Amino acid sequence: MTGQVVPGKAVPRGRFPHVKVAGGLVFVSGTSSRRPDGTIAGARADAMGTVTADIREQTRAVIENIRDILRAAGADLGDLVQITAYLVNMNDFGGYNEVYAEYFDEGGPTRTTVAVHQLPHPHLLIEMQAVAVRPEGNVG
Repeated sequence: MTGQVVPGKAVPRGRFPHVKVAGGLVFVSGTSSRRPDGTIAGARADAMGTVTADIREQTRAVIENIRDILRAAGADLGDLVQITAYLVNMNDFGGYNEVYAEYFDEGGPTRTTVAVHQLPHPHLLIEMQAVAVRPEGNVG
């Protein structure tokens, strides 16, 4: 079993890897829209400090971060078999679902979506964890 923190991605906010490979399975830790510099895609503050957050932009950034993490482990989005999504507000379900459908259809991974009280940063609207099957021959 190998775990790794993927270079060029936001450093985990705890002592855990972005991804762990066990047998032919690739487990992706909870992933947000956080960028390597600590800023959050889909969250902006105006001059008065009022924050606006965009579930569509955050969902897209989360899925792209998962894609990068999977590729570092020798897999890709098409290898996903399961996703769990955590939304701070179920009122964001429509926008999240809209962007999700740009990447996956009924042939994609199984999915569970749950509402949570909060995530590790107040500007985060969504976090996802995932499991993929690494294609045979990939040892990345």
